Amino acid sequence: MAIQARNKRDMGFSSTSMADLVFLLLIFFMLTSTLVAPNAVKLLLPSSNSKTMAKQSLTVYINDKLNYFVEETHVPETDLTTSIRSRIGKDSESTVVLRVDKTVPVQYIVNVIDAVNEINQTSQTKHKVILATSPK
Repeated sequence: MAIQARNKRDMGFSSTSMADLVFLLLIFFMLTSTLVAPNAVKLLLPSSNSKTMAKQSLTVYINDKLNYFVEETHVPETDLTTSIRSRIGKDSESTVVLRVDKTVPVQYIVNVIDAVNEINQTSQTKHKVILATSPK
């Protein structure tokens, strides 16, 4: 009399749980990558201990090659005022964050401040300029 096992072992591999796991990992990394906001223009910011928490309406970059970028779009110095004016829109009190490489001469920073002051004078607004720094 031969004894037979009641439960036969299935030698196949079920990959449905593996597909679910890969799908959940894909969703996780897609969501976390959108939360990270990298700076498109690589800068070495000057360091400071002060912290200012202001609503950032517009970001202007000046890189080490002395190029101006308004919201990651390259802008020549002659079109700086019109580009900032078009990006600010109809806000009367917005903040322009100035991210400047620490090797940039001060005159380039003053050019952006002058452009914002010109916008303030012509349209009777109170836009502010904040210089972004890195923590010490």
